[in-house]
Amino acid sequence: MQIPDALVDEMLKAKRVAALTGAGISAESGIPTFRGAGGLWEGYPVEKVATVEGFAEDPALVWRFYDERRVNMRNARPNLAHKILAELEKHYDMWVITQNIDGLHREAGSKNVIELHGNIWRVKCTLCDYHGENRETPLSEIPPKCPKCGALLRPDVVWFGEPVNGVEKAFRIAKESDVFFSIGTSALVHPAASLPFIAKDYGATVVEINPQRTPVSVIADFIIREKATVALDALFRELYKHKK
Repeated sequence: MQIPDALVDEMLKAKRVAALTGAGISAESGIPTFRGAGGLWEGYPVEKVATVEGFAEDPALVWRFYDERRVNMRNARPNLAHKILAELEKHYDMWVITQNIDGLHREAGSKNVIELHGNIWRVKCTLCDYHGENRETPLSEIPPKCPKCGALLRPDVVWFGEPVNGVEKAFRIAKESDVFFSIGTSALVHPAASLPFIAKDYGATVVEINPQRTPVSVIADFIIREKATVALDALFRELYKHKK
């Protein structure tokens, strides 16, 4: 595919680059999208498995739900798009702001990552200050207990009705970006959906990479109707020609 010369020029001038990523980027690693057929919540009422109230009512049900998701995700690996975003940290003040909970950006090597909705491989105690990582799949104990105090652990993900992680920092990065990418996100879930618009208001060049039209399409300076792997590979190849 052909990357517009004007976009290459903007990237060559840029110092801070940010990317908002959604389910579309991880779909290429085999992880179901939130809204697609076979999506994350299929067969489960959201209020039962993704709210504090649902967890209080039946923690075992919630953990069986997340255990199933974890088993389905355990063989997923970062794809080329994840890896290219990590590689861009060597060339820019590069930040990834993700709505995904799969941890693939960090696994790909990105260090500047804001996981707005948490991480399915992390756990936190419902009573004490314990936070940890748990990659056991399937879980041997449901619901799992805190190794520090014995209380129930919960997935360290953001449930409906809870504040998202790092939103103030994400807003600041959007305001300070020279180029802002919206990649594989429906741009319907707030506050993340507002980030490309904030970036645009503060003078950033906004680039949408998505096979589908979204609300960001209206304000994007460049629109690439391709999968993330294809679009980012083409862009990185063009940049490499100029930077080598």
